[in-house]
Amino acid sequence: MIAVFFFSAILYYTDRFILNLLVDPIRAELHINDTQVSLLQGVAFAVVYALAGLPFGRFADVLPRRGVIMAGVVTWSAATVACGFAHSFGQLFAARVAVGIGEAALAPAAVSMIADYFPPQRRGAAIGVFLTGMAIGGGMAIVAGGGLLQAANAGLFRRLPLMAGLAPWREVLVLLGLPAVVILALLLTIQEPARHGRAASGAALPLKDVVRGFASRAPVLLPLYLAVALASAGDFSLQNWTPALLSRRFHMGPGEIGSTLGAIAIAVGVVGSIFGGVLSDRLARRGGPRARLKASLTAALIGLGGAGIALAGSGYQAMGFFTLWLLMASFSETIGITLVQELVPNEMRGVGASLVSLFNMLIGLGLGTSLTAVFTDHVYRNPQAVGWSITSVMAPAGVLSVLLFWRALTALKRHGPA
Repeated sequence: MIAVFFFSAILYYTDRFILNLLVDPIRAELHINDTQVSLLQGVAFAVVYALAGLPFGRFADVLPRRGVIMAGVVTWSAATVACGFAHSFGQLFAARVAVGIGEAALAPAAVSMIADYFPPQRRGAAIGVFLTGMAIGGGMAIVAGGGLLQAANAGLFRRLPLMAGLAPWREVLVLLGLPAVVILALLLTIQEPARHGRAASGAALPLKDVVRGFASRAPVLLPLYLAVALASAGDFSLQNWTPALLSRRFHMGPGEIGSTLGAIAIAVGVVGSIFGGVLSDRLARRGGPRARLKASLTAALIGLGGAGIALAGSGYQAMGFFTLWLLMASFSETIGITLVQELVPNEMRGVGASLVSLFNMLIGLGLGTSLTAVFTDHVYRNPQAVGWSITSVMAPAGVLSVLLFWRALTALKRHGPA
């Protein structure tokens, strides 16, 4: 099951982030600016993903979760193909909205199933492996996207069905919709785990009780959700706009950016997610949820150094800042997501996971991506200043994330797990 979710997450994040590598050809053909590109990367995806996430979280609590995931895979993959056939900003925006709707299904249902398969002392490592798929997917969007774009520019796909007359960036999007067939076949091989606790009876918890349950845990959960979301805002700013920084300021080509930056994103995502999950499990055996939260706070504090990417004097120095932030952020975010599953009962875990997505999308992807473009277009008014735009988002987001992790820790000490 973990292996299937791992590969699903790779496709999920690859389809989400592939636009990052296609920014310049999309801008040129559709005649749009950085702010409009950021709407495609952020708002078009983030708002609908966030709004769809809550219903999908509820579906994960009351419906067969494997079926919820399969419906999502079909939707987001078909929408990725539709992006390749969009001929205006409006059409591409609508297709990205559909991608967001489909992708909102995966995380709540998958995390809920993982929590039923694994006991608390092994849950962090299991969730870490699942999140590693997302980290690899973000890197694969750069690595595979760069390779596919180079191959498309060389005309290698022109003879394939549906490819006639398509621009290279369009061919990349169409090709990335095809692996869904394999993912759907893999999903058919896993079984729905038995639900535990009250959910084992098959009776859904009334919505009013779900609301009360989260309200009673708000002193801990709210700052925790916000801390993870603000760290995510830095992630999205960094991952969405570092390729543009390397291209515009340091004149690196898409192949070099894809192979180097993508490999870094994959490596640090794997190390941060898995190591964060395993270490937090060990700490939790000794100190419970507080030990997990202390580790997350420490990682967020160390990762603040990555916000200095604007000071980089070369492409490789920029990649160093990129590495530090992503490594520590993947560590702290893995622990935070695991802690949410530990603090809420089984019958609320789908909604609990969807609330992580809600905050991450609205604050993380929505603000992190778009604010970076706004700084470039309207504050610095210079495409070459994209590095300072990234720092202008990451630095305050990182500081606030650290403060909120501290707030969640003090609340957990005061109130304890509800």
